Amino acid sequence: MDLSVVVPTLNNREELRCCLDALAEHAGEIELIVVNGPSSDGTTGMVRDRDDVDVLVEVSERNESVARNAGIETATGEGIAIVDSTYAVEPSWYDAVVSALDAGADVVTGPTHRSLRAGVTTETETTETVAGRRVTFFNGDNVAFTADTLRALDGFDEYLASDGERDASHRLAGMSYSIMWNGEMSVRGEYEADGGELGREIGYSYRSRAYRLVKNYGIRPQTAGRTLWRALRDSIDAAGDVTRGDLQPTVWLRTGRDVTGGLVAGVYAGLRARRADRSYRRNPNGISSRHDRAVQRYDRR
Repeated sequence: MDLSVVVPTLNNREELRCCLDALAEHAGEIELIVVNGPSSDGTTGMVRDRDDVDVLVEVSERNESVARNAGIETATGEGIAIVDSTYAVEPSWYDAVVSALDAGADVVTGPTHRSLRAGVTTETETTETVAGRRVTFFNGDNVAFTADTLRALDGFDEYLASDGERDASHRLAGMSYSIMWNGEMSVRGEYEADGGELGREIGYSYRSRAYRLVKNYGIRPQTAGRTLWRALRDSIDAAGDVTRGDLQPTVWLRTGRDVTGGLVAGVYAGLRARRADRSYRRNPNGISSRHDRAVQRYDRR
């Protein structure tokens, strides 16, 4: 199977270098696509100096889903993998991807090994049942699809600047596509985790969750109850922090306002998206919705 590998990156030049070196060493014959931007750390020059990158796509939006879609619409392989620039594939990665897709998997995903001060943490397969639908979640930093699956899915929903893989997992389950977990398809963080990832505001977190659930399932007592229970639990935990003096009451109140605002915005946007795409694909903001993601493109093919 011809495999394209999409590597989104944003101001991670040194981590990206390690990622590309690992792909060059372990991934065999691939079409390698780097989606950059908007980086300000010299990433463009570093990538253009390499002979192993087939296409460099520059984007202007700080949106994970946009970057992934920009790479997907550029890829030409029968299989399309996404690897985050902060991780390096391990020696077994390529064979695990190709063998799974050749065997008929629609989607295959694997673990991310992250370095911690106390050792290494490794993810495992995660599934849950939502509104009677069994959903297997894939790792958006380490996943491969058949090109046909991505066409049916229309890529990631660009309303979601992050968490697009959670939404796509729900949509794949609704379309009866299978997600295979393969422990040999592993990637590893080259740098110790030190909290360097962008923090997610709690308001966005609840907006994203409400949007995903309403768009994919409508307003149902079960999904509404799950979200409200989570909000109540977080509120109780925060109240405990206030009682212990670890959190200011004004911060607690502001957080409650942000959660409420996020929920309302997410429900409204989810209902609009559900009306805009009534198919099981549930993606009015996918690849086909626009063609202006790339602001510059360097192609060696």
